[in-house]
Amino acid sequence: MQSKSRFLQISTVSEAILHIFFGIVTLACLVPLWAVISISLSDDNKIRQSGYRLWPVKWSVKSYEFVLAQGAAIVHAYALTIFVTVVGTILCVLVVSLYAYVLFRKDFKYRKFFTFFGFFTMLINAGLVPWYIVCVNVLRLKDTIYALILPYVMNMWYVLIFRTYLSMSLPDSIIESAKIDGAGEFTTFFRIVVPLVKPGLATIALFAAITYWNDWWLPFMLVESEKLYNLQYLMYRVQQKIQYLAEIAAKISVVSNSPFKDLPAESARMAMAVLGMGPIVLAYPFFQRYFVKGLTIGAIKG
Repeated sequence: MQSKSRFLQISTVSEAILHIFFGIVTLACLVPLWAVISISLSDDNKIRQSGYRLWPVKWSVKSYEFVLAQGAAIVHAYALTIFVTVVGTILCVLVVSLYAYVLFRKDFKYRKFFTFFGFFTMLINAGLVPWYIVCVNVLRLKDTIYALILPYVMNMWYVLIFRTYLSMSLPDSIIESAKIDGAGEFTTFFRIVVPLVKPGLATIALFAAITYWNDWWLPFMLVESEKLYNLQYLMYRVQQKIQYLAEIAAKISVVSNSPFKDLPAESARMAMAVLGMGPIVLAYPFFQRYFVKGLTIGAIKG
């Protein structure tokens, strides 16, 4: 016990170096975030004159007024993104945990087949065209709400992470005890296994939630109706509109005063980034307690 406490002790110099190192890493993460917020609140003409600054030279909220002029579309996109993120994350955690659980069970007859099947499909990708044909012609996902959810429900990488977590944190004797007591498979999983592996489930949930929240690619590929534009894709469309108007303004200003001369092109991009962070930043602290434990459990050997 004494040797263990000595092993855990570090010198004052080493502790100071570690504090400095992690302080620099923290600043490297926070400064870009602060710069994005600062630029989004800056006047666009000052940005063009003096470049990006960590503190606004001239305060302005025109960028937010321009983006929020989308009005009901922004509110609808927020609601749709929250719905897709919540439902998609629940389904993803359910599918991934059940698939990983059967691969974890040594008494499952087809364990090797499903392990090979999942691993093979993870390594060998058929490509974009077959994926699109399956989504549109076979699964009929085109222009439906399911197109924003189902493609990300299954992820073999998450399955392998969770199966490893189960094998290192869940003794086989618990499963055997449940079977001796007469528990069925679903009772064993939902009432015994799930409460014991919350850190692993929270880690997978956070991965899935970030994927759904930041996704703009699925609506780009599979959605045509504006009612199914999620937040990130709506921001992408607004950015395209800003770029288009800025190009027109540059051409018109050569011969006359441009009606788009006050367009907040630079600051509006940063305002969209701030709005896009949204609730996912606030949700992270709720996952953090389980998230750290879920990731570091893989470092334990033996």
